[in-house]
This record gives sequence, C-alpha cells and structure tokens, in this order.
Amino acid sequence: MLSLLLNSAKTRIPKFWRLLFVITIAVPQFVSLLLVRNFFADNGIVNTICSNIHLTGFLQDIGLVSTNHIPFLSAPGWAHVMIILINIWVGVPYQMLIATGVLMNIPEDQLESAKMDGAKPFQIFAKITMPYMLFITGPALVTDFVKNINNFNVIYLLTQDVYTTTNQALANSQAQEVDLLVTWLFRLTQDYYNYKMASVIGIVVFVICAVFTLVAFNYMIGGDKEGTYQ
Repeated sequence: MLSLLLNSAKTRIPKFWRLLFVITIAVPQFVSLLLVRNFFADNGIVNTICSNIHLTGFLQDIGLVSTNHIPFLSAPGWAHVMIILINIWVGVPYQMLIATGVLMNIPEDQLESAKMDGAKPFQIFAKITMPYMLFITGPALVTDFVKNINNFNVIYLLTQDVYTTTNQALANSQAQEVDLLVTWLFRLTQDYYNYKMASVIGIVVFVICAVFTLVAFNYMIGGDKEGTYQ
C-alpha cells in the first residue's frame, strides 16, 4: 500500500518520502534499535517530553499508567505494542523498495486493457496488481515471515536490561512476556544451560517455519500461476 501511494501520480515529491524510509536501511539496525531503546527508556527523552506536556499525568488519571513514567519497554502490553511498531518501522522500507520495483514492472498493456474493459481501480488492484505482487514477492514474504519468527535482534536489543518480568510462572521458566521462541532459547542456553528445553524449542521453530513455508509457496506460486505471469 505504501508503494502504491509513493508511485501514485497524485503524490507530490515522492522521492523525498521514499528517502525518509530508505534512511532506516542506511543506518545499521542495531544502532537504530539501541537509540530507540534509550529514547523510550523509563528515564529517556520521550518520557521527559511526555511528562513536560502532562501526557503522563493524563494517562495516570485515566488508569492506563500506574507509575510516574510511561513504561514503553518495561511493562506488558506497552512493550508488545512498542516492539511491533518499531519492528514495522525498521522492516517496512526494505519491502517497500521491493514492492516499488515490482510495481514498475507490471505490464502496462494489462492495466490499459482492464481500464478499457471498464474495470474500476479496486478491481484492477484485486485482480491484477495484488496477485502479481504476491506471485513475484512470495519468496521474499516467506523469508520475512521466517526471519520475524527468529527476530532476535529487535527483542533482545530493545528489552535486554530494560524489561523484567513480574510473572512468577514465566520467571520459573526463565522466560519473559516479550520473548520470542528464539530469545527464550538464547536465554535458556546462555544463562541457564538448559540445552534439553532449548533443543525442543529449536525443533518447534523449525516445524512452524517448514509448515508455513510449504503452505505459502503452494498457495502463492503453485498451479498454473507461473505460466500465467510469464
């Protein structure tokens, strides 16, 4: 959707907007994540600004915050939302560039023929643009899904030494609410040397990724789709 907006003839200065997203690719991911972690820390600049504009007090009054700061990365719920938003911010530009390249290579004669036959913009999107995009970018999307299941960097760099679980059951399992399977596996092996449980988690991750990959590839590029798009 972002690529469609940037490629639209109605969008002004598209190169400028594209540059804003590409900047996140130019900066190493671990640098961006560590900076963002400091920004949203309990004593970080974002909490200072929120306190100065009385946003923290407002959230306390309505019961969303029980501390004198907003626990962006140190409380369940808040941390989950922030991790997802930050992950989108660092991950979307790469996929946007891929999608932009694919959009530029959709055969113009197909689009013109659809318009001449009376197809509306949404019909063109649903019947031509989106199927073409899914077929071409299918392998990259599957790779991104598997990468996010094993997205160690985002979870570890944003929450290490910041988030502490208060759930006794999770603490007994050496896990936290914000953990992915891979970060739990890392903690089990590096901190607690529980290689048996870590091995089970590794097998579970493999099974999930393998099943999804098979299903996704069969749906996106199976059947006669290859001949159709060639």
